[in-house]
Amino acid sequence: MKRKIHIMGASGAGTSTLGAALAEKLPHTYLDTDDYFWTKKFTEQRAVPDRRELLQNDLLLYENWILSGAVCGWGDDFKNYFDLLIFLWIPKDIRLERLKERESQRYGKGVLPGGSNYEQSKTFLEWASLYDDAGLEVRSKTLHEQWMKDAPCPVLRIEGDYTVAERVNLVLNYLNSN
Repeated sequence: MKRKIHIMGASGAGTSTLGAALAEKLPHTYLDTDDYFWTKKFTEQRAVPDRRELLQNDLLLYENWILSGAVCGWGDDFKNYFDLLIFLWIPKDIRLERLKERESQRYGKGVLPGGSNYEQSKTFLEWASLYDDAGLEVRSKTLHEQWMKDAPCPVLRIEGDYTVAERVNLVLNYLNSN
């Protein structure tokens, strides 16, 4: 059994959703990088040394864990902690629609022009739209591909628009056969 699993992919690819769903099926604690990255969700970033320390404390605290999200750049030292990397990718149009819906659920009318979260949401969606085509300068597929290439553990790639249940089954089947 893989005890230390990291799920990564673009924003909106479903890393958090898969991580939480797997933690319901496996004897693993679920951790999300957003809880380490942000002091105030999606508006105030935590200093890099502080987020590293918090994450390391939790990774060492639990014997079995699933970490979703991105640590590329600020958490490269954690790469050796992982027994398995799971990479999620879905087509850009589907991912961006999910993100727009999520923004609307989080902030309601605030994401509409003139709303209190309009500029923040617009900037976020523009950043998220770069994932498939950008280089190493931002969180991108290119950056993730390079990061995974140097990983000292197996990588399970799940590419395509699967349901959460289908993704969970793909991971459980992989874990049972390896």
